[in-house]
Amino acid sequence: MGENVKVVFMPAGRRGNFPKGTALLTAARSLGVDIDSVCGGRGLCGRCQVRCMTGSFAKHKIESSEAHLTPFSATEVAFGERKQPLIDGRRLSCHTQLLGDVVIDVPPSSQMHRQVIRKDAELRDIHLNTVTRLYYVQVDEPTLDDGHSENQLLLEALKREWQLTDLSLRPSLLSSVQQALSGGDRGVTVAVHQGQNIIGVWAGLFDRPRGIAIDVGSTTVAAHLCDLTTGEVLATAGVMNPQIPFGEDLMSRVSYIMMHPDGAEKMTQVIRESINDLFVDLCGQVEGDVSQVLEVTLVANPIMHHLVLGINPINLGGAPFALTLRDSLDIRAQDINLMIHPEGRVYVLPCIAGHVGADAAGVILAEGPHHSDAMTLIVDVGTNAEIVLGNKNRLLVCSSPTGPAFEGAQISCGQRATVGAIERVVIDRDSFEPKIKIIGADCWSDEAEFAEVIAKTPVTGICGSGIIEVVAEMFLAGLVSPDGVVDGGLVDRVPRLRKEGRTWSYVLYFAANDSESDIVITQTDIRQIQLAKAALYAGVKLLMDKMGVATVDRIRLAGAFGSHISVTHAMVLGLIPDCLVTNVSSAGNAAAMGARIALLNQDARVEIEHLVQWAERIETAVEPRFQEHFIEAMAFPHKTDPFPELFTAIAPPAAKTPVSSASTRRRRRTTAAAN
Repeated sequence: MGENVKVVFMPAGRRGNFPKGTALLTAARSLGVDIDSVCGGRGLCGRCQVRCMTGSFAKHKIESSEAHLTPFSATEVAFGERKQPLIDGRRLSCHTQLLGDVVIDVPPSSQMHRQVIRKDAELRDIHLNTVTRLYYVQVDEPTLDDGHSENQLLLEALKREWQLTDLSLRPSLLSSVQQALSGGDRGVTVAVHQGQNIIGVWAGLFDRPRGIAIDVGSTTVAAHLCDLTTGEVLATAGVMNPQIPFGEDLMSRVSYIMMHPDGAEKMTQVIRESINDLFVDLCGQVEGDVSQVLEVTLVANPIMHHLVLGINPINLGGAPFALTLRDSLDIRAQDINLMIHPEGRVYVLPCIAGHVGADAAGVILAEGPHHSDAMTLIVDVGTNAEIVLGNKNRLLVCSSPTGPAFEGAQISCGQRATVGAIERVVIDRDSFEPKIKIIGADCWSDEAEFAEVIAKTPVTGICGSGIIEVVAEMFLAGLVSPDGVVDGGLVDRVPRLRKEGRTWSYVLYFAANDSESDIVITQTDIRQIQLAKAALYAGVKLLMDKMGVATVDRIRLAGAFGSHISVTHAMVLGLIPDCLVTNVSSAGNAAAMGARIALLNQDARVEIEHLVQWAERIETAVEPRFQEHFIEAMAFPHKTDPFPELFTAIAPPAAKTPVSSASTRRRRRTTAAAN
């Protein structure tokens, strides 16, 4: 037997003794070290790069040196010429052999099950473990003696080189096998789904597998194009949901379907077309092609979920809100007319309940409340708010019908969050004068350059975040009572107050030119916000009752709306319960992040399928206390719940005489008679 040498692989710390001349990749695999490789050790893919650590390692009793490895090989030189030279002393472990004792560092980029780092340090990283894997093989030439088909030869090569057995290959891929083996050196790459099904075949080395994580919301559709080998997000895009003309909110669309027999089919068609256009846009951003996309993961609220899948959601329009499909689904993209690789797969995350969908499942997966001791409240704010409360011991979920007011609908000057919309508001408590900030400009309205901004970008309305802030600011300034009534008694001090029939309005912005209109906050607008926030808070309180807690430790606001609203203003209005303001934060599009996790880690799919069974579903529509909580939550911030943490952080509104007092009613009658 030849002389043995010692090798230690870091950071795994695994070690072993091997004969001189053993390839590093061979040694690593025998020790179970996690090193990636698609090409089977041929030096083509470059994923098995390692670095020799030099110096004395007393712990391992090793003097490690680059001289203890074979010199740079012709294969490594050719790889550098074909792609890019190896840097930082890196070597291809498949073509580097042991000559002496060494300590070898396996960098994260070379680990098959690497961690994909997320920007928010508060959350978990993604463990890269994709359900679709690539394998490169060299297929034998057919001979007259054995009579094996090209298909058989391919399967034998996969068994011989990668120990893959019992593989199936759809008949539609046989032409791809023929083309891949028709020329060249008969080297091919195959994509294997779940270790069982061959879903793609390419001539030579194919190393650019892509996947897309998509969140189909009622208002917007957002998607991320990811590299399945690195987990990197290559491109991001979003579009407005093309179903909006059929109904502004989900129930409006269900109503449309009830009145139009072909309504569901039309909505399915337009959303699928929009998704396909989005896929083309994403791939075009990186000069790629949709045929490179092998996997799609999808989250959506229950109605969008059903429509994308071609299921009529009419059952969700009334009690008992029965889902046609609740479980996760793993299907061919072609089955629902999504245009990616011809054999590409779509994984749809499971729904939780009739109005708690796969998007809520994605939020749970992304936020991981079940991993923590802290009592965490997660609110995904939309036309139908989805609410999660719990920790590692128990998880409760529900939905609450907030309506579209938070997105600008049903508000007199409301609009979606586009350029020209007011998004930030501050009202001086003494002068009652406001200053605003619009989308598309970095300055406030009290700054000199604002006049130049609005000359080019007129103020067009107010979006959801702006509505939250202006109503909260009006309450803090004393313009609005805790009951949500605009105080007309301040008209002598506040020229911006306008009489509107029997109620009063507040002019937030006076039009600066003919292309603009006054932006006015009416009593009706405030009522719409009260109704929406009361529904949301009532759902939260219902879960807190069921959980048996009076407070929560942390709050996460998910969704596009949750990403932009001011946490403090949201608490002032009573959208969310009292909590340390520093413990309230935005989760961004957590539903899409959950879809991305499921795209990159097949273990996460098992996890969420278990969690949706474990989570307890509360149906607000049949809970007796929901209406009671709703009525109390109409007040700002709440009729009975104290908000000590909030009003420690900010000054509460000055106490004023209630506008419903007898003196105020007499003043109103006198003013009306004079008019």
